[in-house]
Amino acid sequence: MEKTKIPFSTGERILVEIEGLNHAGEGVSHLDGFTVFVPWTAPGDKVEAEVISLKKNYARALPCALHRPSLDRLEADCPHHGICGGCQLQHIRYSKQLHWKRQIVADMLQRLGGLHVKVNPVIGMDDPWSYRNKAQFPVADDNGNLKIGLFEKRSHKVVDVHECLIQHPLNLQAVEVARELIEKLKIPIYNEQTHSGLLRHLLARTSFSKKELLLVLVTNGRLLPGADYLVTQLASRLKNLVGIVQNINTRRGNVVLGEENLLLWGRDYLVEELNGLCFHISAGSFFQVNSRQAAVLFKLVRDYAQIKGGEIIFDLYCGSGAISLFLCKNAGKVIGVESYAPAVRDARKNARLNGITNVEFYTGRAEELMPELIARGYRADIVVVDPPRKGCDEELLAAIVKSRPQRIIYVSCNPATLARDLRYLAASGHIPGEVQPVDMFPHTSHVECVVLMSRL
Repeated sequence: MEKTKIPFSTGERILVEIEGLNHAGEGVSHLDGFTVFVPWTAPGDKVEAEVISLKKNYARALPCALHRPSLDRLEADCPHHGICGGCQLQHIRYSKQLHWKRQIVADMLQRLGGLHVKVNPVIGMDDPWSYRNKAQFPVADDNGNLKIGLFEKRSHKVVDVHECLIQHPLNLQAVEVARELIEKLKIPIYNEQTHSGLLRHLLARTSFSKKELLLVLVTNGRLLPGADYLVTQLASRLKNLVGIVQNINTRRGNVVLGEENLLLWGRDYLVEELNGLCFHISAGSFFQVNSRQAAVLFKLVRDYAQIKGGEIIFDLYCGSGAISLFLCKNAGKVIGVESYAPAVRDARKNARLNGITNVEFYTGRAEELMPELIARGYRADIVVVDPPRKGCDEELLAAIVKSRPQRIIYVSCNPATLARDLRYLAASGHIPGEVQPVDMFPHTSHVECVVLMSRL
């Protein structure tokens, strides 16, 4: 096979026309048969870009000058856009964001999964701003200057964020008050290269329904200088605050939260209400970051489940039990499985809180627990799976297939791993129906999908 000739070199400036978007939200162009990815561009743009890296079949380039703007391009309102890695699509008209997200899902399913299935238009938001109920901000010391915010794209350099248009205002208020006190108390800031210093992350969670605020300080050790003053000031200045938690994470690496939580003040959870159900959400428990769209997503899962009465439902990667509890009505029993023990405790508490008795929650890896539960006599009429971005291990997919459910509902935040896993399930006799994307993350490249698969 003839080797592809690379038509340009690193550092060279090239003029490209953007044809579409890839799964990371980068503009896609082709020049002399070679693919070039350019972030912060919109389909229809004609841009001059500098090549920063070359691979066998593609290149990456950074935009230098806009020669012709796309008709779908907007001036982003966020002062950090183009620097911060949090939002990739704020410069594109929202209706077109939804269009391209649908196209990305369809392309991934066809290219990686070999699947030709109907992908419905993305369910968007009427108001796609201030929707995030969780801020998870790294903390850095930049030559004596405190920075709290988000990482630059493809970097661990912290962008100092004082304003974020997709965050709930209460989260930002908590971070700003904490910032002032951290500087005043001169709390040592963690350095990931030397594994020294103390404060690693600030995590703020807000309840949309109750307007409650929970603040988490992630530290590299237990001793927190000025803790009493810090807690007193935070509690007095943040009127919506219901709790302050110190999370201890002494491990090296990128995992944000450690396994130990110390309650410094108030309570260690907040309360969210969705579609008539109440949820206790603690510091590290998984809960969809977009409460408004979560209600849409959960209803969609319930509709796809087609519960007639008496079915046994497995909810794998169940987090704090939100989907499980939405499925309990008319079901015979719902079995939730989650590896993170604090989330399972929240899930059990949530069941009691809502007076739901036909649900059981288990702590452990779904790959191991599901076959064990089937061996103990549980059948699986319906399986719901909502894995992290890496998707499901093949071991779990094999266990699901072996349990022979009538329906599988796959909830995914990553179209690439969704395509891979659907290909496996389809080859094992479970046929995917339509795919329904839901925009849980406006102005970013991410999109959630719900797929119903039925057994032949």
